[in-house]
Amino acid sequence: MDDVVDGRGGPQNRLERRKQRTRAALIKAAQGFIAAGKLNVPVLDITQAADVGMGSFYNHFDSKEQLFQAAVTDVFDAYGAVLDSLPEVEDAAETFARSFRLAGRFFRRRPQECRVLLNVGLGPILSERGLAPRALRDIIAANRAGRFHVADPQLALAMAAGTLLALGQLLQDQPERDDGQASDQMTEDLLCIFGVPAAEAREICGRPLPDIAGITAAGSAA
Repeated sequence: MDDVVDGRGGPQNRLERRKQRTRAALIKAAQGFIAAGKLNVPVLDITQAADVGMGSFYNHFDSKEQLFQAAVTDVFDAYGAVLDSLPEVEDAAETFARSFRLAGRFFRRRPQECRVLLNVGLGPILSERGLAPRALRDIIAANRAGRFHVADPQLALAMAAGTLLALGQLLQDQPERDDGQASDQMTEDLLCIFGVPAAEAREICGRPLPDIAGITAAGSAA
C-alpha cells in the first residue's frame, strides 16, 4: 500500500504531476495550431506535437473541440492573472486605460497567445473569462465615478474588444510599427469616445506603466 498512497512525493503524487504535464502539453500544442490558424488539424497531429499518446489525449479531453476550448480559456486566464496582479490606482479611467495599454503591448511580447486571440475572433474575446469581465468591471466603475459617460457599458466593452483585436492585427501586419505608441494612441481615442476630455485622455495615456517584462514573465509562469 505504501507504493500506492503517499501524502507528498510518492507514486500517487508523481502520477498527478504527470497528468498535469500531459494536459499542459496538449494545451500548449493546441495553442500552437490555433495560433497558426490550423483549426482543422487531426487529433493525431496534436498528440504528436505534444509528444503524448492518443490514449492520453482521451484521458483528458472528449474531443478536439473541448481541447481547443481549454486552450483558449488558458490564454484568457493567463491574461486575467496578469491584470489581477497590477497594483490598484485611484483613477477609474486610468485603471481601464492601463489594462488596455498593456494588452496592446502583449501582442508583441506574447505573440503566440495573441495569435490565438486573433484567430478565435470577437466572440470568445467577449466571454466570461480573461480580459472582458475585467474590462466591463472597469468601464462600469469609471461610469459610476463620473469618469466615463457611456450609455451602455456592454456596447462600450464590445467597442473596446473590437478595437483591441484591430490593434493586434495591425501590429501583426506592420511589424515596424511601435506597439507602445500605437497602444497608447488607441487607448487615448477610446477614452475620448467614452467621455474623457482629450487633453486629460492624453495625460492619462502618458502615465508610467508597470514593468511590462516583469508582469509578462509572471503571467507566462502562471
